[in-house]
Amino acid sequence: MSKPNKLLVRLLRRPKDFTFKELETLLTSFGFTLSNAGGTSGSAVRFINHENGHIIRLHKPHPQPELKPYLVAMVINELKKGGYLDGK
Repeated sequence: MSKPNKLLVRLLRRPKDFTFKELETLLTSFGFTLSNAGGTSGSAVRFINHENGHIIRLHKPHPQPELKPYLVAMVINELKKGGYLDGK
């Protein structure tokens, strides 16, 4: 099983220690690129899939790298909505 597949399985289990770096690796495997929302965006980031225009917006966690449970749920919902999780 590839690293992105392992990360997807891990994300779907909704762990409390899923890191922003793991999310970045996973979303990159789906064709997303990380972008800051602007020069003064602070922790606001967006992942953009330029192929289909899908955008996932969230706040980068700090000071700890782990995503809050609501962000994990939101990312799963966005991936389902975008058709990335067919039947999962």
